[in-house]
Amino acid sequence: MSTMEFDANLNQLSTLLHSFAYNLTKNGEEAKDLYQETAYRALTNKDKFRPGTNFKAWLFTIMKNIFINNYRKKVKANTLFDSTDNMYYLNSGSAVISNGAESGILMNELKDMLNNLDDNIRVPFQMHYEGFKYQEIADHLELPLGTVKSRIFFARKAMKEAIRAKYGDESIARYKY
Repeated sequence: MSTMEFDANLNQLSTLLHSFAYNLTKNGEEAKDLYQETAYRALTNKDKFRPGTNFKAWLFTIMKNIFINNYRKKVKANTLFDSTDNMYYLNSGSAVISNGAESGILMNELKDMLNNLDDNIRVPFQMHYEGFKYQEIADHLELPLGTVKSRIFFARKAMKEAIRAKYGDESIARYKY
């Protein structure tokens, strides 16, 4: 793709990119900054674009990744550091110290619930929980990809039902899946 074609395609998608940026940031000025950063990165990395692939998806991926990186920087910037003697501000009593025993008991109960599931849905679910990708699970278990996805879905559903049966509906509402 020539430089002129690249620039023309970028200009053609500018309205969509602006809309997507606003949708991510919910702020006009931040959306403009995000669009500008995306356009800059696209122009500086145009040699990495492979002709014949989806140019629009490439740009949207760049924008999404920039947004995520900026968000993570903001979250880190909001972390409180206390450099006073004896960490006066952190130890002022407003901090709550959690007891690890309670969470340990909860994890043991969840593991027991998981072990009570049928092996057909438990094994793919555990593999997914341990970080395996769907395709890796499918290859390892010699199952179709769709079957692995549905078994993981059914395992999640069964776990939610087991948690709801043991702790009630309000316990499910606290956790987002």
